[in-house]
Amino acid sequence: MVSRARDGDVLALSRLLSVLEDTPEPSDFLDLVPALPEATVTIGLTGPPGAGKSTLTAALVECRRARSRRVAVLAVDPSSAATQGAVLGDRIRMTRLSEDDGVFVRSLAARGHLGGLAIRLPAAIRALAWAGFDEIIVETVGVGQSETAIADVVDTTVVVLSPGQGDSVQAAKAGILEIADIYAVNKADQSGADRVVRDLRSTILFASGTGPGEWRPPVVRTVASDSDVGRLDEHLSDHSTWLRDHGRLSERRVAFVRREVRGIVEGRLKQNLDAVLSEAGLRSVVERVAGHETPLTDALRLAESSLAVALASAAPAPRAGTGTPGDGGGSKA
Repeated sequence: MVSRARDGDVLALSRLLSVLEDTPEPSDFLDLVPALPEATVTIGLTGPPGAGKSTLTAALVECRRARSRRVAVLAVDPSSAATQGAVLGDRIRMTRLSEDDGVFVRSLAARGHLGGLAIRLPAAIRALAWAGFDEIIVETVGVGQSETAIADVVDTTVVVLSPGQGDSVQAAKAGILEIADIYAVNKADQSGADRVVRDLRSTILFASGTGPGEWRPPVVRTVASDSDVGRLDEHLSDHSTWLRDHGRLSERRVAFVRREVRGIVEGRLKQNLDAVLSEAGLRSVVERVAGHETPLTDALRLAESSLAVALASAAPAPRAGTGTPGDGGGSKA
């Protein structure tokens, strides 16, 4: 399956992404997929519901494809409370793109993880780059403090706003101003667009970190149905060039690895914590705390002790040919 995915088998690639998304500990698969190549371009689109992110994404894909770039789209969707499966609305809206062999569209379930980002999103991005896609576009749901996590997994973050959403600029000020590399005021042919553009430019003007040599986020008017998307496309290329010319791309990739490691560790911690909290001994102590028979600190101490034991027992054993420094492990020169 892995080799077929590398050779361009779309079905095999879809299955590989499913494994990465659903397997609790996909360590073997993660090792088979190499680090994100420097040449790969990753773009994130985030913004309030109704801003037109999916339509804009589809138009942007067409722009990038015009330069013969292979493009993959990962739409991070809310999860069904019953099945935790990804909602396929975004993929349905981009059906016409699926007929292009140079485009791959995939939905990922957020599963309630921080920022609405699927815990396996970084692994999915690496797999798509490994499968030969030149550019990967990630579309996320919602905005706010939790959605700032998108900036850790992409090179360029586009915040999509639109007129008629009174809290758009306030939302940007509250949490996503710091992570926006480009602002796209979508549906710019509607009334109120001028005010959104003016407010954003005023906010950016007084923002810190935009001195000489720094990237100042441009505000781009877009109407997904016309050539305005071409201007967004140009700004994306400009930012990609700026990252490389100013040595910032390596910083973005370090953040990418940090997010991936953190996601895996958080998942492992949650599994062990859930197991600890379901233990009979801890349940008994919790019941005594609820009955005012013992202080809460007793339950906390027991939970912490049990979690430490669980984590120690779950730690993976060193692989052949590896070891700690000075223990004689590792391959010979």
